[in-house]
Amino acid sequence: MYDRYDGLIFDMDGTILDTEPTHRKAWHEVLRRYDMCFDEASVIALNGSPTWRIAQHIIHQHQANLDPHELAEEKTALVKMMLLDSVQPLPLIEVVKSWYGRRPMSVGTGSESVVAEALLTHLNLRRYFDAVVAADHIQHPKPAPDTFLRCAELMSVAPQKCVVFEDADFGLQAARDAGMDAIDVRLL
Repeated sequence: MYDRYDGLIFDMDGTILDTEPTHRKAWHEVLRRYDMCFDEASVIALNGSPTWRIAQHIIHQHQANLDPHELAEEKTALVKMMLLDSVQPLPLIEVVKSWYGRRPMSVGTGSESVVAEALLTHLNLRRYFDAVVAADHIQHPKPAPDTFLRCAELMSVAPQKCVVFEDADFGLQAARDAGMDAIDVRLL
């Protein structure tokens, strides 16, 4: 089905790994320390964004005097511990396994590299990917195309010869802006 592509790029959270419930739980725990909460619908709309951008949104909603990068670091540390105990691959990982060795593949994620690398290594999935490009590897995260363009570059594949598997509107926009085909895994 994907023979016409020279490279396959996968978002991580909600696409190949079932991390979303754990991310939400970590946000609830961290925000509780500051007597804050978040509107799940508005945070879900930011799926694919780097953690600091979600923190910035939450801080703005509460008009709190917090640094978004520090709040994001706090959440990242907590979620890293929680995810290693709870995360499982989603069914799309079978596509990864079936194309391993046949096409270069990479992960383009809005998560921080420390979380992405830890999860993929812990689940013995890192070996399938030629590259992992995380939010802290690029200057302009999703919905900018930089994440996926860097994936293509690291795989030595022209962007127009790549397909991106995504579960978030920001990621789908980033793929289109990178000149790549995109598959919305929510529709599979």
